[in-house]
Amino acid sequence: MRTNFFSFWIENARWVALPQSGLPALLSICLASSSPNFSWYMAICALFGVMFGHLGINLWDDYFDYKKSDQIVRDRLNSKGIRARMDKCHYIMSGGATVKELGWVASLFCIIALIFGGIIFMERGYMILVIALITAFLGISYSGFPFRFSYHGLGEVVIGVVFGPLLMMGVYIASCGSFSMPLVFISLPIGLLVANIVYTHAVIDFEADNAMNKKTLAVILKRKNSMTFVSFLLIFSPFLIILAGVITTILPILYLFTFLALFHAIYLFKLIVDFQNNKEIVILPRKWMGPMEKWKAITEAGIEWFMIRWYMSRNLLILFSLLIIFVFLTLRFL
Repeated sequence: MRTNFFSFWIENARWVALPQSGLPALLSICLASSSPNFSWYMAICALFGVMFGHLGINLWDDYFDYKKSDQIVRDRLNSKGIRARMDKCHYIMSGGATVKELGWVASLFCIIALIFGGIIFMERGYMILVIALITAFLGISYSGFPFRFSYHGLGEVVIGVVFGPLLMMGVYIASCGSFSMPLVFISLPIGLLVANIVYTHAVIDFEADNAMNKKTLAVILKRKNSMTFVSFLLIFSPFLIILAGVITTILPILYLFTFLALFHAIYLFKLIVDFQNNKEIVILPRKWMGPMEKWKAITEAGIEWFMIRWYMSRNLLILFSLLIIFVFLTLRFL
């Protein structure tokens, strides 16, 4: 039952995933703040534009998936014993909203993002327009026409590019009107960690996606060893990129503080391997794992096996990003 229009749709647009866009945007703003042309007004416009765009794309993802009837198939698979995450599009399935309403609200969120983008375009010029158009095209095509990238094993690539280099470059240019080489060595790790969130989802949903003939990257790889290797690359290569940036002196040595997130990364990788080896281990959230919202409701819904790994993937991104922000602030003010 709806209590508030805005909170209803923010919840269904999966606001818990906003760190995937909000943190990369904040990182870019921090890095751009040292420029003499930095503008807080433009930076805030970019931040809100990115977040509303993210929420809009999440709703479009629901719209296109529901139109393809994936959720109905998932319910059938679950009844046959194939575990699949079942909370997506629940507000449509339960009658809380119509597909038409979903399309309207998804459009509304994207229009709000475009308004912020238009303000930035008037100040920063055509590069912002180019980045925004490419991002919007890739975002809609993630699960919608014309390419449906997530159904052809390219979802992780699209997500990594959109939430890493494209997003961070766009916010950086919006904030200060220029580009920075260190941004490359920071945006690539962030993009990989965001892609890892999506890929971890695909690994856990492998059986259901495979049964539905949904060609995620995990389904294309098929073999457990191959899926595990890609998880290893996505989780640990961000640390190697930071190390390369330090070795080439493009990044200051203090950026090695990001290696404090390595224990979190190792534990996440272990959880993924345990899942693939069918080790049914009860794992309870601990403070060092980071925030895990609505855990009681998640447990009651029986999807804690999914959400513990999803939260750990998201929280690795959060921790890694916060460590970079800490390093930047330390270098800036000490």
